[in-house]
Amino acid sequence: MPSPHSPAMPDSPLLKVETFRTQERTVDLRLPFRFGVATVTRATQITLTVRIALKDGRSGEGHAAESLLPKWFDKKLTLSDADNMNQLRTSLAIALKLYLEAGFDTAFGQSAHLYREQQARCAAQGLNPLVASYGPALVDRAVIDALGRILGLSFAQMIRANLPGLYVGDLTPDLAGFDLPGFLAGLSTAPSIAVRHTVGLVDALDDADVSERRNDGLPETLEDVVRAYGGRYYKLKVGGDVEADLDRLSRIAAVLDAGAGDYLTTLDGNEQYETVDGITELWRRMGEAPALRRLVASVLLIEQPIKRAVALERSVAPLGQEKPLIIDESDGDIGAFPKAIALGYRGVSSKNCKGFYKSILNTAHAARLNGEQGSGRYFLSAEDLSTWPGLCTQQDLALVSLLGLTHVERNGHHYIDGMTFAPEAEQAAFLAAHGDLYHRAAGHPARLRISRGDLAIASLDCPGFGCAIAPGRLD
Repeated sequence: MPSPHSPAMPDSPLLKVETFRTQERTVDLRLPFRFGVATVTRATQITLTVRIALKDGRSGEGHAAESLLPKWFDKKLTLSDADNMNQLRTSLAIALKLYLEAGFDTAFGQSAHLYREQQARCAAQGLNPLVASYGPALVDRAVIDALGRILGLSFAQMIRANLPGLYVGDLTPDLAGFDLPGFLAGLSTAPSIAVRHTVGLVDALDDADVSERRNDGLPETLEDVVRAYGGRYYKLKVGGDVEADLDRLSRIAAVLDAGAGDYLTTLDGNEQYETVDGITELWRRMGEAPALRRLVASVLLIEQPIKRAVALERSVAPLGQEKPLIIDESDGDIGAFPKAIALGYRGVSSKNCKGFYKSILNTAHAARLNGEQGSGRYFLSAEDLSTWPGLCTQQDLALVSLLGLTHVERNGHHYIDGMTFAPEAEQAAFLAAHGDLYHRAAGHPARLRISRGDLAIASLDCPGFGCAIAPGRLD
């Protein structure tokens, strides 16, 4: 399938995908993680490697990795976990076929030109827009990683110079007239980012919730997490039952009030409320509960509390004026964020599994609106989809840091024991190249290094997309 050249910056390299390979690996979680209707005890990750060729004859490989997470992209109860994982594999297979058939184009131009065809082919197989985005999200990350390795440039350097060739086109009419190259040039990274610890729906909060300790050197309860990591930010899952949510939030508040200092939180509904009325009632009842006074004052935003089938059907402005609401699962297609803003939402999640170009363009949209209104009303929030330590986590951190986000939900490091899934040589390579981000104690796998609630990420400013390691074959 030939691809026309894009209206991009004159020095944006033209490239094409030549070959690819994938590999999967699975790990048992050290603790069960429940979000929405799913409780996960075992996880699978797919790693993609692509070889790209530049028009000038140079070539090289790039890599990306992402969880094959069930019951998030498509939550139909009629689908098994295996069905959900196969949906994601199908999305990736469709994307790879399209990219292999495409001609030379810029990195972004290729992604933009294939967007509608990817969505259409996935829809023909019953895959929703969120699932459809999964495949290109992985390919785009591997492509930009390859480009950076070939050019010897970091992700931040490439985006600031607009080497992928981002442009305002028919997929982003909301950005017409916006100085996108100028916006990209003004982006900058930070040497560290704060961790927002996720409290899942079945997570132990204190010793009373633990019948038998794992004693693996990692925190097991929320009290442990507060003591061990010294973090300021927490993400609290709610389950859609007002009374049950109030009870659990009260128990969480008791732990945070006692030990977390001047903490800040976000609430994540994971689509568990049927309508805006349900989450509005929860928020009202929270405000009436003396035990939740500090916790209510700490809430920065409420994330996707309403089922995606109806979340963008009616205004949420009354609640949104009291507390910012953001979309997550409703962010299925490229136009979802502008539509959500018109209904009273103020933000959208950034997740690499939905596509890093989408996160960049959504950030530009927020910047445009804030510039026009002279405010910081609209924003992105850095959220996790069970990123594993290593390539997946690092690419996500490199993106959200460049977007200027100062804290990021992290949960993979809590539910997965570091790089326990990786061979010794791979762990040693990551420790050598990214020693600011990882540490290792005797007898344990390489683990994220969280100091006073922060991750040090300066080493992610390396050629490629946030990772100095070229994983290659994992067997």
